[in-house]
Amino acid sequence: MPYHSKWRDLPTEAINRDTLGIDQMPVLDIVDLMNAEDRSVVAAVHRERDRIALGVEIIADALGKGGRLFLVGAGTSGRLGIVEAAEMPPTFGTSPSLVRAVMAGGREAVFRSREGVEDNFEEGARSISRLRVTRRDVVIGVSASGITQFVRGALTSARNKGARVLFITCWPGTELQNYVDLLIAPAVGAEVIAGSTRLKAGTATKMVLNMLTTIAMIRMGKTYGNLMVDVQTGSQKLRDRARRIVAMVTGGTLEDADAALQRAKGNVKAAIVMRKAGLSHAAALKRLRDANGFVRRAIGEELEPTLSGLIDGEPPGHA
Repeated sequence: MPYHSKWRDLPTEAINRDTLGIDQMPVLDIVDLMNAEDRSVVAAVHRERDRIALGVEIIADALGKGGRLFLVGAGTSGRLGIVEAAEMPPTFGTSPSLVRAVMAGGREAVFRSREGVEDNFEEGARSISRLRVTRRDVVIGVSASGITQFVRGALTSARNKGARVLFITCWPGTELQNYVDLLIAPAVGAEVIAGSTRLKAGTATKMVLNMLTTIAMIRMGKTYGNLMVDVQTGSQKLRDRARRIVAMVTGGTLEDADAALQRAKGNVKAAIVMRKAGLSHAAALKRLRDANGFVRRAIGEELEPTLSGLIDGEPPGHA
């Protein structure tokens, strides 16, 4: 019986006509060629804008109702999920349990490839069962090729548990579009190196994940304008950022901001509300709760004129 390759006809395995002679090209020409190929990624992601927007609404709605978000993948796709999940707590002040990554092969596969673990459908299903996923949660499968069995097992288990199921792939023709709640499939075309999905497919996946998580957090009040007001102050850089945010919004000095942050126990939102509304720490927290965490609602003030003035070089409080 002749061997049939299930990968041969996948777009992620296609041969790129424009890079056939890449091994003979000058380095600078390869740089230009890869740069040109990457420009097509932006267009591919843009074509998925409506689906990405719907994905944001699904995620924000679930998280707002006490659900969690899980990002499931293998290889590059799994590592991109890990990066996304790891950045949520310091950037947006979320609990580490709110957005979690599930990697085929576990922790050992993060730093060293473990070939074969991606082929285990049953382990993918078990990974979701171990996390006690429920109908309140959202599970996003990430697979550039669209056929990673670990991811398919995870999505099958998640669907059986009633969770919302999203799928990010670079194979628009996947039959999973009839099985998941939402398919996001940027068609990036053949890779510079055939089958190397850490390249254009990886870039497209990172862009989509950036939008899904970041915009969902914005919709949940995790920013004030484009300021990171739920930032966690676990490093000198982040403490400095928190200090500068409070100073910019309230018009005070960095020393004033530092004092406000100390009274607010490091809570940037509370420090802003305390200074802008003249409230105690407890009263500021209540004001924020009543505003569902949105600083703009809590202080009833537009931020854009202040920041535009700062960008233009005007001092805080300039009329």
